[in-house]
Amino acid sequence: MSARSLEGQKPSERIATGVLWTVSALVCCVLLWILGDLVVRGAGVLSPEFLTEAPRDAGRAGGVGSLIISTLWIVALAVLIALPLGFFTAVLLADHRATRLARFVRGCLDVLNAVPSIVFGLFGSGFFCVTLGLGYSILAGGLTLACMILPILIRTIEEALRAVPSDLALAAAALGISRWTRLWRVVAPAALPAIAVGVVLGVGRALSETAALIFTSGYVTRYPEGWLDSGRALSVHIYDLAMNIPGADQRAYGSALVLIGLLLIINTSVRLAARRFSARMAP
Repeated sequence: MSARSLEGQKPSERIATGVLWTVSALVCCVLLWILGDLVVRGAGVLSPEFLTEAPRDAGRAGGVGSLIISTLWIVALAVLIALPLGFFTAVLLADHRATRLARFVRGCLDVLNAVPSIVFGLFGSGFFCVTLGLGYSILAGGLTLACMILPILIRTIEEALRAVPSDLALAAAALGISRWTRLWRVVAPAALPAIAVGVVLGVGRALSETAALIFTSGYVTRYPEGWLDSGRALSVHIYDLAMNIPGADQRAYGSALVLIGLLLIINTSVRLAARRFSARMAP
């Protein structure tokens, strides 16, 4: 905000603006502090071998290459399952926003979003691993994470669809465009940047999840060979190094730095892809 725009504000508005900018600066400082601490403590272990080799000696040697692959497989599976379900559920909720059923579904989603991750882990272990016979596997971990991020995706996508100006849909309807064509060609491209935010939030929760994956995807550190193979996620590996392996603190910080790097790469890629797709699909 420029100094010229501040001149026309009342003293109370100037104070509120100053408080907001101060809080924003503090948030940025906290983020930079965390990143700086990770870089100082963990950058020393980063190398091409660390990013490509599998862990050895309980994580004291080797790298995190196999864990990166397992993590990407688990997160990709969770998003591929949850995103279509979340999108079409959000469309139905946005179209029937005032009905009693829609209000009930929203309440259930809010409760589900507040359920602790350890509960999801117990559910995934009992249902996916035991009842469905998937065992400790990437597939079981991905399905469990899909259940966890589904409420976030539905609520975010619904708000994104509802934020699209109704004039766009009304103008498309006046031209005789069918309902699903309006949704795909008009409403969805306009809401896509906000939908991308929901995907980013879901990916962030999936990447950071530990408790649920301990019960479902397992501890195996080798390179996975398929969806039914067990695979240790990076978040589980960080927890194990920090809590159970003496003398592995630096490698825990290095693994955390790799995890943050993956999160930044995925977030940037999703936002850029959403922006390009929105521009291409816009009428």
